[in-house]
Amino acid sequence: MTTDPAAPTVHRIPTRNGDELRVLDWGGSGPPVVLLHPNGFCGGLYEPVAATLLGTARAVAIDLVGHGGSTTPTDPTRYRFASMANDVLDVLDHLDLCGIAGVGGSLGGAVAVLVDQLDQGRWSQLLLAEPVAFPPTLFRTTTPNPMAVAARRRRRLFATRAEMHDQYCDKAPLSQLSDDALDAYLRWGTVDCGDGVHLACDPDTEARIFEMSATSYGAPAAWEHLEHLACPAVIVAGEDTFLPAIFDQQAERANATLLTLPGGHFVLHEDTRRTEALIREHVLTQPAPSPAIGGSR
Repeated sequence: MTTDPAAPTVHRIPTRNGDELRVLDWGGSGPPVVLLHPNGFCGGLYEPVAATLLGTARAVAIDLVGHGGSTTPTDPTRYRFASMANDVLDVLDHLDLCGIAGVGGSLGGAVAVLVDQLDQGRWSQLLLAEPVAFPPTLFRTTTPNPMAVAARRRRRLFATRAEMHDQYCDKAPLSQLSDDALDAYLRWGTVDCGDGVHLACDPDTEARIFEMSATSYGAPAAWEHLEHLACPAVIVAGEDTFLPAIFDQQAERANATLLTLPGGHFVLHEDTRRTEALIREHVLTQPAPSPAIGGSR
């Protein structure tokens, strides 16, 4: 197991919808970088990356609703991607963060795109790893959603985190995570209960989000906005991705740089040092934004 990095400050920030988001803030005097996670995970998945940025950037990771230490709404409309983007803006307003860089993987990438739609100028730069921003023609009309079915089959309860670690190390796609990323997920994405260790994001919540992804309130909404992004973007895809052609189309639509790297869908979490280098090269080297931009909702 890896050594814990410096502990972040944990904020619990209310949203306009009455929910509360857990936010991990590693502090520092450098430029802020906001980190948004894939479906089923949590902001703490970025802890190893945040540790590499200490001293040069202020890493802030947000647990989206239904994930990590954030509340889990019962209203299914709260899992619309734009609703989650509004939550992110509530956090950024609370922390007084404008004109900042965003990093998002999978679901987090799509939510970051819709943050830009809701408040153009909020982001100065985006690094998006296989964002769930797809045209409606990509989705089959048949039900049930196969990703949702797979999510609901996930095991919810383990006796110990060591047992979770052993199982995940041997089973894709979690086996593709670096050791330190997996350790971080087990630390921040689980909850101790009397009967063992539970997943903080219940499989039914993960499944609801997969189902939402296929509707007009999910991936197609993010796809629609790609051509209107108000900031420069870099899209990262894994060589072993499940949708190899779509990320070329995303990059063309967003007028973004496309980087294809060894790895799978969770490419940001398979090699911590590589992700640090990506952030330093494509996020932290961007010109400082004007303090007047952002916060225009």
